[in-house]
Amino acid sequence: MIELAPEIADYAAVYSAPEPEYLRELSRQTHLYKLMPRMLSGHVQGRLLALFSRLLRPKSIVEIGTYTGYSALCLAEGLANDGTVYTIDVDEENSLFAQTHFDRSPYADKIRRLVGPAIEKLDEIHPPVDMAFIDADKENYVPYYRKLRPKMRSGGLILADNVLWSGKVTDASYTDPETEGLRSFVREVAADEGVFAVLLPIRDGIHTIWMK
Repeated sequence: MIELAPEIADYAAVYSAPEPEYLRELSRQTHLYKLMPRMLSGHVQGRLLALFSRLLRPKSIVEIGTYTGYSALCLAEGLANDGTVYTIDVDEENSLFAQTHFDRSPYADKIRRLVGPAIEKLDEIHPPVDMAFIDADKENYVPYYRKLRPKMRSGGLILADNVLWSGKVTDASYTDPETEGLRSFVREVAADEGVFAVLLPIRDGIHTIWMK
């Protein structure tokens, strides 16, 4: 992650909307029981996801990469009354952990888990998709984008996490599959004339991609 000075991060958190208690508890449980809790979206990024969702009022949200469910719950906050979050993860253990927290939230009936390889599970998602969040294996961001893109409605939004990858994407000495995958992804988006995109240097970088 590209970390802010602690006092700046704390200031941003204090003056952002507060985390609901069920998200604070999920964060605590993730830090206690899961490896790599830094994968959690966290307070400020989570509030940003919730803000985008509240602005769009989507009926259909697709998330690639459930982890422990924090971001899915944030995205669910803005759903239309008949809306659904479809969250995909290949790790069944993490997905079941997430479900226990979905069940304790106000959105238990709004979130549907899909367990398996995302490139296959995306075939179960029918258009139109109003909003998507990509936060999974970085080397596959381009295939995920290509699979999602035709399903998105005009005016929809794709968000992609970790596109700065702790700054590695700007350092030519890094040629690992994840870093190269992220570079390929932002180039793919830049070449897509049907979208309007802004790369936000928030936390580890969030690419915001609006469908024209």
